[in-house]
Amino acid sequence: MVRLRRSDPEAWLPLKPAHYLLLVVLADGDCHAYALKKEVALRTDGRVRLGPGTLHRALGWLLEATLVEESPDRPARTLDDERRRYYRLTPLGRRVAAAETERLAALVAAARGRLTRREPIR
Repeated sequence: MVRLRRSDPEAWLPLKPAHYLLLVVLADGDCHAYALKKEVALRTDGRVRLGPGTLHRALGWLLEATLVEESPDRPARTLDDERRRYYRLTPLGRRVAAAETERLAALVAAARGRLTRREPIR
């Protein structure tokens, strides 16, 4: 069950990796599910490949959480398949993605600090 409509981005953290990656891809603009799947694989150099079940469960969760919404905007009919559903990031989704990015950056900075020390950790 999704935590319904929390307006504080920090309340949504930490995000599952699939949720975070989808939000990051959608930050560049509206996208349909298959394009999201391909873009996640591309941006992770193939290290993350979302299967159909994972992708659609993640999109369902993001929709219910109001972090993404269906987009009413469509490409030209000659470039589109009318069966596709397009998704867009909501303002809350953008704030949550930014908060998660900051959280992850802080974790990476702390890890780098620890891993580059030459003295033993107590």
